[in-house]
Amino acid sequence: MNKERFSLILRIIISITLFQTLFFKFTGAPESVYIFSTLGIEPWGRIGSGVAELIAIILILYSPTKVLGALFSLLIISGAILSHLFVLGIEIQNDGGLLFFLANLVFFLSLLVLYIHKEEGKNWILKGRQYLQSIK
Repeated sequence: MNKERFSLILRIIISITLFQTLFFKFTGAPESVYIFSTLGIEPWGRIGSGVAELIAIILILYSPTKVLGALFSLLIISGAILSHLFVLGIEIQNDGGLLFFLANLVFFLSLLVLYIHKEEGKNWILKGRQYLQSIK
């Protein structure tokens, strides 16, 4: 299996995992309201994180922005993991730790996508530097 095909499979898994939570966030499902109420950021945190995840899904699936999408999903999901570790706990409303497991899955798959495309990431950084130097 080549690098691009493997990357696409990883990006699809990340996207599906993030996408399935959007229904709960955007409809105000009781589980989602509980999580964001516990964090003290209901409803804006719930809606905002849903919008951020939707943007990450689009970025990671669109090949030219896959590195940016992987980075964005990594940052978003880091917040979820930290929330589990320091506020919510591993298990939420008897889910057996499923949400925590899915957050870790997205985290590690996003890291893997970034590693696979590290040269593209370096190019993004170089282009950003060149742009910043040109506007000085």
